[in-house]
Amino acid sequence: MKIYTKSGDAGETGLFGGGRVAKDDVRVDAYGEVDELNATLGLVRSFEGPTDVDALLHRLQDQLFTVGAVLATPEDTKASAHIPELKAEWAEDMERAIDGFEAELSPMTHFILPGGTQAASALHLARTVCRRAERRTVPLLREGKIPKAVVVYLNRLSDLLFVLARVVNHRAGVEDVKWIPAKPSR
Repeated sequence: MKIYTKSGDAGETGLFGGGRVAKDDVRVDAYGEVDELNATLGLVRSFEGPTDVDALLHRLQDQLFTVGAVLATPEDTKASAHIPELKAEWAEDMERAIDGFEAELSPMTHFILPGGTQAASALHLARTVCRRAERRTVPLLREGKIPKAVVVYLNRLSDLLFVLARVVNHRAGVEDVKWIPAKPSR
């Protein structure tokens, strides 16, 4: 099977379950952002951080593939019955992970800038991609085209990625990059 089909050369793509939409359709944009997020997590994992963080990121990548499949499949199609379901406990698992990782960290006293180790910097990048993916899913939620669990998942994931960036820096002995606002000039 060839990787290229030429079926998208006119600016349209097929949704899972049938139907064609423009490549800039809000649904395509949303699952494209989730795909970018998944790729960004793959980049993070290439920096070989702590094994518990890597295992968690691998699990999140698997879950994100399901999120992308949900976004790529309109609910009113036969194919939607074959898509794995987003589980509410995924967000709950992330909350427990956040709580556990935060126990390792000192309380924040400043806003922090993305930075530190390569892995932490990449996690901050993943967090921003996650926030963009979340923003792209909100119109679909508002139109009733996706389950609320998608937005909840992405919202919790961005929080987890922020905490993971801090943990990776902490475990490497690297301080968070504190934001120190410039004093206004007079």
